Amino acid sequence: MRRIITLILLFQVFFGFTQTKELDSLSIALGFETNDSLKVDTSLKIIDLLYEARDFERALQYIKLSDQLSSDINYEPGIAKITYYKALIYAEKNDYINAMDGYTKAKGLFNKLKDTLNIAKVNNSIGLIEMERGNFSKGLQYSLSAIQELERRGLSHELRSAYASLGKAYYKLNAVDKSIEYNLKALDIQEQLNDSTGVSNSSLLLAELYSKSKEHRKAIEFYEKVLNSAKGKTDSIRSNILPKLGGEYLEFNDYDTAAKYLIRGLTLNRRNKNETSLVTTLNNLGKLNLNQGRLRTAEQQLFEAGALAKKLNDTDELLKYYGLMKALDSTTRRFDRAFVWQRRYYHLKDSISESNVQSVSKIPEVAATDLSLNFDTKNTNPEPSTKISIDAEQEDKLRKFKLFFYILLGILAIVCVFLVLIYLKRNNSLKYAQELEEKNLKIQLQNEAFVEQTQHLENVNNVKDKLFSIVSHDLKDSLSSINGFIDLLRDGSLSREEFDNLIPELSENANNASLLLFNLLNWSKSQMQSLKPSPSLFDIQEVFEEKIKLVEQRLESKGIELVDHSLRDFAYADRSMIEIVIQNLLANALKFSKKGDKITVSNHISNGSCIISIADTGIGIPQHNLEKLFKSNTYSTMGTNNEKGTGLGLSICKELVELNGGKIWVESTVNVGSTFYVQLPKSKPNGD
Repeated sequence: MRRIITLILLFQVFFGFTQTKELDSLSIALGFETNDSLKVDTSLKIIDLLYEARDFERALQYIKLSDQLSSDINYEPGIAKITYYKALIYAEKNDYINAMDGYTKAKGLFNKLKDTLNIAKVNNSIGLIEMERGNFSKGLQYSLSAIQELERRGLSHELRSAYASLGKAYYKLNAVDKSIEYNLKALDIQEQLNDSTGVSNSSLLLAELYSKSKEHRKAIEFYEKVLNSAKGKTDSIRSNILPKLGGEYLEFNDYDTAAKYLIRGLTLNRRNKNETSLVTTLNNLGKLNLNQGRLRTAEQQLFEAGALAKKLNDTDELLKYYGLMKALDSTTRRFDRAFVWQRRYYHLKDSISESNVQSVSKIPEVAATDLSLNFDTKNTNPEPSTKISIDAEQEDKLRKFKLFFYILLGILAIVCVFLVLIYLKRNNSLKYAQELEEKNLKIQLQNEAFVEQTQHLENVNNVKDKLFSIVSHDLKDSLSSINGFIDLLRDGSLSREEFDNLIPELSENANNASLLLFNLLNWSKSQMQSLKPSPSLFDIQEVFEEKIKLVEQRLESKGIELVDHSLRDFAYADRSMIEIVIQNLLANALKFSKKGDKITVSNHISNGSCIISIADTGIGIPQHNLEKLFKSNTYSTMGTNNEKGTGLGLSICKELVELNGGKIWVESTVNVGSTFYVQLPKSKPNGD
């Protein structure tokens, strides 16, 4: 009768919850089992399937029924396995106390049965739960002791979780080589089992490990593997991987690929407000723009990255930010600021290195002799003959020792509180000093900008004053002379014959005023940095012909001969600017020549350039005055007929020639004459 009731109960439970074909077949087989031990084994198979499917509530119902059956027939293998499954489910529910109690009981039962495989499984489970709780030393020893047996039997499912957990544990302990070793083993099994989630997680961890160990090619391989997988297409994973992948391509100076990934990462992380990955993106973008010379953009991105790194207390990204700011300020020659960044960089780097050394020192060294399945079993029951009685004197010493220990512990607690207070106060002081230093840097930058702007305004004001001075003096004289001639003619004070005789002088005054005005306008534009050439090909001989016609009357009045040896040849420059240069040089040659002197103009080709020369046999220039000719400060002397000048002509010539990619120079001997040379390009320079 009891067996019939049990059969009915089992059918109700099993058929009420069956979802898969395998469960259906096992449930049907269980209902017709006649041997109670076989029934327990079948039930255990169902429990295993439900545990793998993470259907823990249904698994517990089978466990309850199977536990009763196993106890009734005293089936020890069944009792041991059911106890183990209970502990597994407690662990999944984060019930550490009941899980560890169950593992301990299960291991004792399996030891009694000499079942080494299940002892290894229990050890692996204990190792996983201990490592998840941060007890790495204890967890590593349990997992390593289990792996030898699991490897010997080739149990892929158990090895997959053991390898993955060991890889994560060594990663947290900063043991890079060990972590890579076990993550590669886990990845191999995950690929065999088509575990896409496990493959994605292990590949991502391996990418970060290879990046840490400077193996950037391998890091790129695993990052792209995750990115291209089905699991890697979620926004959370892509936003994490894209900036790191861009950073790896930066290591090879592959700026185009790096920019592609970093810009996608920036868009995604800003949209999702993912600050953790955003700080990595901004640091790498800052590095990219710094390497490509976009310094202002790099500075803006790095400032934002630094603020986020401080907010998140991300020491790795903060260290990277300090290093990049040092490089940026060194590039812009702000060495005082670069020194501040360098000091912060090495201070933080030393702190991180010290922390890593402490982490590495915590990695337990597990000897081969400690990897037996029952390494944790010790003889806790010594023989009665080994017990040592403690007399009254010893008890008194023990009490005194305890009292001393408690007093020492109290003093230590007080000292620790005192040290913590000092540490907090020091941190606040450092934080205040750092904020003050940053404010001082901003004020310094603002002051520098203000000084630069003030200097620019002073320069513009000086230009204005000089313009007014010249206009009020030299230009006024020329125009007043012309107005005087016109007034005399209008009033009838001059006859037609007298006016015709004065036409050459009137023409000379007009030419002087025109040239002076040309020089003033171009000089003022160059001083205000707005003079830009518009180059084109033009014939030098044509320019000479036009400018010689302007000075023919003055040449005749001073009795000076002009020899034209110019040839048809082309130059590549702004024609109007070069016309001003030639007009100035002809006017200078005429100004400093006497009656009977000769002026010669010519041009020729040299090394692919066009060279113009204007030579005169005038009074020449003393050696000590040659170096003053092309200076920005005005320098002028009286001509042979007491002609005046502004002292700007040659300065303007030099500005205009150099703006067109040319050169100007002079050769002169006193009382022999002077020759001015102008070299101009014949074609558009490369790169323009």
